[in-house]
Amino acid sequence: MSVIAAVAANRSGSDVSAAGSDGLSLQSNDFELFGLPERFELDAQRLEAQWKSLQTQIHPDKFAAQGAAAQRLSMQWSVRVNEAYQRLRSPVARGAYLCELRGHPVRAEDNTAMPAAFLMQQMEWREALDDAGRDADELERLWAQTRATQTQYLLDLAQALDEQQDAAQAAGCVRALMFIEKFSRSVAQRLDDLDE
Repeated sequence: MSVIAAVAANRSGSDVSAAGSDGLSLQSNDFELFGLPERFELDAQRLEAQWKSLQTQIHPDKFAAQGAAAQRLSMQWSVRVNEAYQRLRSPVARGAYLCELRGHPVRAEDNTAMPAAFLMQQMEWREALDDAGRDADELERLWAQTRATQTQYLLDLAQALDEQQDAAQAAGCVRALMFIEKFSRSVAQRLDDLDE
């Protein structure tokens, strides 16, 4: 019996966090929800398959005959599953989530401390983007450079979380990756603008 079916059978709808026979609740962490190990590296195909399976089990239309309370609960589960899926399928969001689970939230909004070398690289990239103007070759070179740096930070993040169990180091990697993603979007936008 699925979690939603177990709770819907209760029909009261008053205990939306009640666990079903598989022990999951709305408060289960994302990895528990998808039956995945709590690691940065994950099997993307398994995540996708689990997401589809859960969506099939909890779709509100399946509970139309069981009343409004069951449908509301189904909708809560649907939102919870979709949020968890989006978080787990994004490497940066997954890394931030693991840092939080391990007691070291990223706090990107109020913790912007970064190594001096990274800050210098940020300034150099910004200058290179300004200097590139509409030069497609320069923009492509900058794009490739940021992608290579992003790949290295993702490898460092995986090592910090999965091998070293160092959430503090991982949080620094996540903050760097947040900047790199934002900067990459700026470069991609500039490249897109060339096509117009």
